[in-house]
Amino acid sequence: MASLSKGPIAPLSPVLLAGLAARPIPAKLLQPIFNAAIKQMHQQHPGVFDRMTSVNSPRFLIDPVDLPFSFVMDTHQTAPSLEIVQAFKDEQELYTQAAIRGPLVLLIELLEGRIDGDALFFSRDLVVEGDTEAVLALRNAVDGADIDVHNDLLRLFGNFAKPADMAAQVAGKIFQRFTKDLNVLSQATLAPLQRKCDAQAASIEELEETVTTLKKQVRRRAGKTA
Repeated sequence: MASLSKGPIAPLSPVLLAGLAARPIPAKLLQPIFNAAIKQMHQQHPGVFDRMTSVNSPRFLIDPVDLPFSFVMDTHQTAPSLEIVQAFKDEQELYTQAAIRGPLVLLIELLEGRIDGDALFFSRDLVVEGDTEAVLALRNAVDGADIDVHNDLLRLFGNFAKPADMAAQVAGKIFQRFTKDLNVLSQATLAPLQRKCDAQAASIEELEETVTTLKKQVRRRAGKTA
């Protein structure tokens, strides 16, 4: 839910479109899902929360920029929580020690340790604010936890885990295809604008060269008349 000044620009993706569709849904209807998710994570990976005690179990604002809401994650050792926060909420009232902002897919990949967090932070695909020591501790904790969001969430379905897995695989293929289609659409839409920007940049460069040449001529004439 980050504004342009606070985080990366949300990419055109299925997540962004799904987020727009989910905007009218009250947070209280979605909250039980995330209560179950953080409980499952605590059961499967208690070491993550044990390690966070070294930095006093901080609270984090997790901000997927392509969704209309964010999350406050409390890393309490025995009672962690993951609370949905609507876009209109004043972040100063959340009492978090740090914020991590970026597209949802990248945040999940970072949680699973499948991507280089340093490279992402350097490229500004992810933005970190606040207590960097707390963020570093969280990153180190999840890096060694072997987290698999897909498999961890499947355990919530119990005996229905297998059909849920099949449905998730189908949804994943649709998601990947839709992502490729949106990338093509985005490139086709932005291509004319990019050409205009390139033409303007070339014109500006030409004008700068002309101005530089004129300045040199003025200096020469001034030197001759001195």
